[in-house]
Amino acid sequence: MSLTNAPRFETERLILRGPEMPDAEPFIAFSADKERSEGFGYIPQRDEAWRWFALNIGHWHIHGYGYLTIEDKETGNPAGICGIWNPEGWPEPEIGWVVYEGFEGKGIAYEAAVAVRAWAYAELKFTTLTSNIVPANTRSIALAERLGATFEREYENVQMGLDHLYRHPAPEALL
Repeated sequence: MSLTNAPRFETERLILRGPEMPDAEPFIAFSADKERSEGFGYIPQRDEAWRWFALNIGHWHIHGYGYLTIEDKETGNPAGICGIWNPEGWPEPEIGWVVYEGFEGKGIAYEAAVAVRAWAYAELKFTTLTSNIVPANTRSIALAERLGATFEREYENVQMGLDHLYRHPAPEALL
């Protein structure tokens, strides 16, 4: 059972859906892995990672959007998260992604981000989206550029410090 009013949609290999309580454990494990989570926000304390998981649920209820769980159709396992994020202090809504250990290098983040962006433009009627990426996160920068996003500016992110803001193509540019 989903913990939010989040949509559920599918791509060729993925199910994107609202978070469920069993999704907390893979997120907590990801968050505690400094090397893997540094570009998203390293959270070594289990209780704090659990609070972030709950914060995402609240984000859905406040904004009507947030991070979706990426479920691998083949295994049924959570493969990461992808969604639209805009907490207090953010410059504007951004599309973000995380792929859990064992799911990297398979195009999952790209497939999920394309689907989430299409949903945000078609259903939420967004006219623009950004991705906020720490400069050292070269894999996320490469993915943002593969999605057609272009570097716009540096700014000071209230959570992450120096961040690069990448602007995604407008909906009409993707037709």
